[in-house]
Amino acid sequence: MVAELLLEIGTEEIPAGYLKKGLKDLQSLTEKAFEENRIELAGGIYTYGTPRRLVLIGKAIAETQEDLVQEITGPPLRVAYDAEGHPTKAAFGFAKKQGVAVDDLKSIKTEKGEYLFLKRTIPGRPTREILAEILPVIISAVTWPKSMRWGSVGVPFVRPVHWIVGLFNGVVLPFEFAGITSGRVSEGHRFMAPEPFEVYSVDDYLKQIERAFVVIEQAERERIVLDIATKEAEKVEGTLPEDSELVSTVANLVEYPSAVCGGFDSKFLALPDPVLITAMRKHQKYFAVYDREGRLLPNFVAVNNTMTRDASVVQKGHERVLRARLSDAAFFMKEDRKQPLMNRLEDLKRVIYQADLGTSFAKAQRFENLSRELGEIVLPGEIENVALAARLCKCDLVTQMVGEFPSLQGVMGKEYAELEEYPEKVSVAIEEHYLPLKAGGKLPGSVIGAIVGVADRIDTIAGCFAVGLEPTGSADPFALRRHAIAIIRIIESKGWEISLSWLVERALFYLKQEIDFPVKKTCAGVMAFVRERYKNLLLGEGYEPDLVEAVMSAGFDKIHRLRPRVVQLKQFSAESKDFDLLAFTFKRVTNILKKEKDVFDVDPGLFQDHEETVLWETFEDVRGSVNEMLEGGLFFQALERMAELRKPVDLFFDGVEVMVKDNEVLRKNRIGLLQQIEALVLLVADFSKFSI
Repeated sequence: MVAELLLEIGTEEIPAGYLKKGLKDLQSLTEKAFEENRIELAGGIYTYGTPRRLVLIGKAIAETQEDLVQEITGPPLRVAYDAEGHPTKAAFGFAKKQGVAVDDLKSIKTEKGEYLFLKRTIPGRPTREILAEILPVIISAVTWPKSMRWGSVGVPFVRPVHWIVGLFNGVVLPFEFAGITSGRVSEGHRFMAPEPFEVYSVDDYLKQIERAFVVIEQAERERIVLDIATKEAEKVEGTLPEDSELVSTVANLVEYPSAVCGGFDSKFLALPDPVLITAMRKHQKYFAVYDREGRLLPNFVAVNNTMTRDASVVQKGHERVLRARLSDAAFFMKEDRKQPLMNRLEDLKRVIYQADLGTSFAKAQRFENLSRELGEIVLPGEIENVALAARLCKCDLVTQMVGEFPSLQGVMGKEYAELEEYPEKVSVAIEEHYLPLKAGGKLPGSVIGAIVGVADRIDTIAGCFAVGLEPTGSADPFALRRHAIAIIRIIESKGWEISLSWLVERALFYLKQEIDFPVKKTCAGVMAFVRERYKNLLLGEGYEPDLVEAVMSAGFDKIHRLRPRVVQLKQFSAESKDFDLLAFTFKRVTNILKKEKDVFDVDPGLFQDHEETVLWETFEDVRGSVNEMLEGGLFFQALERMAELRKPVDLFFDGVEVMVKDNEVLRKNRIGLLQQIEALVLLVADFSKFSI
């Protein structure tokens, strides 16, 4: 027999950004609990949510958990019974521990001999009983960005709980969470159907909740939101931008969406588009409206949580709110324009970046200097524009516009720079130096923006490590992990031939002029931190741990060469029939050199055995072409040539005594030969990291 489960947790309004992850947690925790409790779940678990409720539905659930069969091995038979065949203390102890009589014990033969053995079956409990126990645990285990405690209830949860529906095959599951006892009473839309109603099954719930003006499925609400908003925009011959994020956010703010198209004074179109869009999208969750040519119209679409008798009243309310926002923005922009952007650099001296790292002005000075040095390597003809962009890029932080709309940092810097007729490449870089804004986000398109962005981020990471603010566990208040990944992605995308250690050392050089800290330790910490970020990035893309470690252990300093080495080594390992043998051979070289701290020269005149000469001549022949291939990024071809060393190396090990005890000169010469081979191979990978 199978049954169905319905769980609904009614709450005060849950923030829109919390719903998706909360529901995902609820589903995965429930599935895990079912598995751990041996409850068969043939029909699956489904979660739905609105601002006022979290819903979980389980289908085709076994009414009883599976029986538990235990097979327990006890002490050896020779220990459990004495010479006369009487049970010993060991047998009685084992029986007592298992809660059975000695006579109930059996014996089992194994490779190690005969042992006492007990096999028993524990009947499964009713699923109803188990659910009543585990559902409160599951609910409390859901993680939220922020939780609340209310009244005398000591249980933290995303928002105060007002009701709980818990039914198993239509019968109430008796449990309590956050001071609320489960039952069969639910509530509909707060305004359009506030009366409580009783629920008797999953189908009954779905029908009643629909009649109560609640759309519980997120995807359906998103479809409705997009459809009705599009139709409202068409009333003014407009279109909506593609903005799935806003659609999702708005859908998670409402239970029963309706839409209205409003307008604003066309004079506000004189404001930069990002200002208008931010005022509508970020603050009011309105959709901007565009004409067929992609220009902003003086209109917007607002989505409401109720059907209204008079849409014009609601429309006017939205228009009044937006008008105030836009009027503020126009005032801020007018006031900001009274002072040139460059003059605001001085104002940054009054802004504390971080207590131990000084002001935003000091930070801007540091990464401007670093931007110059980086620019000399990757964009030598634009040093002054690089420096200018670095000098200006934080100035908009002290404008009134960014103070009111923080998400416009960089955007307003670009707008003001354009109005002051700075070179376009500088204006663009001011905005782009913040990119990417999130993991996997858009990268800077301009090289100047990329340079300034990398310099800014490496200064942030270096500074935080210098004063002991590196991330711990999940805590990363300065987003250093995101900054490190951004640096990696930018350097990779631009193909910059730069040294990461040089970049870190230069950042620490400028920082050292302001504060005292252990430079070597900090440099090592930053390098290890960035290395770990790159490692996790590659592992997340599905590359094997051995492969990643082999490449990164051979050299991490030149980031732009890492991925090609990983990709081509993976290809080589898949296509080469003798890869395992080659890896084993190179691993032998590495292992024999582990204890050698000094590097020795090779004198071919000291060779005594034919195998030494053959190996040296093969190495000399291979080395030149390999270096050329590596210079051109042809790592696969380089590995093919390195493979020619395998047989000579194997013959060398078979026929030559490397660690000669009575001839130190000869020993060093042979070690030097192996060191040269290892150094060549390490230009691609450390084969000792492969578990072969």
